Amino acid sequence: MTTAVPDRDLLVDHRGRPRAGVRTGLTHDQALLGTAFHEAGHAVLALVHGMHLVSSEVMAWLSGPGQSTVTGRTNFSAARIEDVHPWRFAAQAAAGSLAQVRYLMDYGLWTPERAAACPGTHDRDQAVDVLAGMGYRLGIGHVPPGGKSWGQVRGMAWRRIDRLWPQIRTVAHTMNENTKLTGDQIAAMTGLTNPPAPGGEA
Repeated sequence: MTTAVPDRDLLVDHRGRPRAGVRTGLTHDQALLGTAFHEAGHAVLALVHGMHLVSSEVMAWLSGPGQSTVTGRTNFSAARIEDVHPWRFAAQAAAGSLAQVRYLMDYGLWTPERAAACPGTHDRDQAVDVLAGMGYRLGIGHVPPGGKSWGQVRGMAWRRIDRLWPQIRTVAHTMNENTKLTGDQIAAMTGLTNPPAPGGEA
């Protein structure tokens, strides 16, 4: 763990707004593993849904006396976002917070307050914006005409997480130990396929 604050792009969402910091009531190690489960949820569903996974990582730093902060990032690419099924993209976005909540449940750490500290609001907002750019409507708290609600998308993601939990758990624990994994490493340890990078990127 470092005392250096990470790059700004790890602290803001896709709109450039600061990500909300939430106290979890967990130990540093528990919070870091929870974040690894969050990123593993994104990573595994990205692979299953045909996105080229570049990397997934967690990081932690001392943000104050006796206080640590953890965050993570998963990068994937597609030649065109339109090539990714919109609802699968949204389910991948929802998978992070859901995998984090499943971690709390499975490891005997769940409380209503800790579950509420895993909202994935920045993931939800990014999915809303990306889908809007593709002409699809993703509603928050309602089902828009011709679209889906975030609740419906979370249901899709939850079913995938349940089926893929062994792979997500493997990735999370390995990421927790190694900080950063490449998409090819994650594909190899899960038996999933990492689609080729768009345009032959390395």
